[in-house]
Amino acid sequence: MKKFFSFIVVISSCVFAQQKDTYAVEISFLRGNVLPHGEDIYHLIKGHPDGLMLSFLTKTHGSEEWQKEYDFPDYGGYFLYQDFKSYQLGVTYAAGALYNFYFLNRHLQIRLAQGIAVTTNPYDKVANSKNKAFGTQILDNTNIGVNYTNQNLFKHIGINAGILFTHYSNARVKSPNSGINTYMLNLGVTYNFDEESAIKNDTIKTDFKNYRQPIHYNFVFRTGINESPIIRSGQRPFYHLGFYLDKRLNRKSGLQCGTELFLTNSLKDYIKYYAIAYPEDNSDRNADYKRLGVFVGYELFINRISLQAQLGYYVYQPFKKDTVIYDRIGVNYYISDRIFAAFSIKTHLFLAEALELGVGVRL
Repeated sequence: MKKFFSFIVVISSCVFAQQKDTYAVEISFLRGNVLPHGEDIYHLIKGHPDGLMLSFLTKTHGSEEWQKEYDFPDYGGYFLYQDFKSYQLGVTYAAGALYNFYFLNRHLQIRLAQGIAVTTNPYDKVANSKNKAFGTQILDNTNIGVNYTNQNLFKHIGINAGILFTHYSNARVKSPNSGINTYMLNLGVTYNFDEESAIKNDTIKTDFKNYRQPIHYNFVFRTGINESPIIRSGQRPFYHLGFYLDKRLNRKSGLQCGTELFLTNSLKDYIKYYAIAYPEDNSDRNADYKRLGVFVGYELFINRISLQAQLGYYVYQPFKKDTVIYDRIGVNYYISDRIFAAFSIKTHLFLAEALELGVGVRL
């Protein structure tokens, strides 16, 4: 009876200790360098890029189970302005969603942000033929930040300082698409609409659910459009068919292992073009465009959203212009326990090949 009473007290304290989400706004000043990952972008680097990042944050305090498991992260939206100090590259404006995760007594902050960007000066055959980085005006934008932060510097004011990595690419929806990566020193100020020192997060764990699961079977179909590396060769649809096993280990982590078939129609055009343009390579213009890969992956579960990273190897690749190693990063949204929507980017090291939209079944 005494143990039962203690259990009721713990549960009750958790319920009443939960606090509603609070809100904050953050402004960060950025300055850094372009990371030259290919010879075709060296001529685009003219100076030190700088920028401004404005973030609107929802600060969690344990009102939902996943918030406690991840030590009360922030989530919200961002606006990013970046000037590359290069006429050919111009200026980009980006907006999207972000998560801030905290470690080391909430002084180490890891920021993950994903959005859409607009560039002021994309590739143009006449006006801007040297810009091989941005083939379209609309781009994908990915940001990863590592900061020291103090949210309780003075009443409602906090600070953070660190480094932000930014990536812009159109995922070869249209060529050219070398993309641009930068690393930026970051100095930011946060205004909390509620005084952080007065907030006590609910740290008592109430979730006794066992998340470990047996192996599940997954079928996923991904599609989209892309273009071969030959500029203005035409956008063609692609179809990626995957099957993999997944094993959920705990609340946060799961492992994957599988195979997939790539049917990339733009590769058909490129095979023929390459055989004609470079006869000295003795390339077969009738080579099979299909590719078969095997991969391993890791999935990080947050709530209905999960983040995944996969590393693959082509076991069947008759046309060998690309590397035999490929990778994928993406997001799954679980509509139900069995059905999920997928958004991902497939790349060969630093070169993106496809922006994928998909749907999957988990059995």
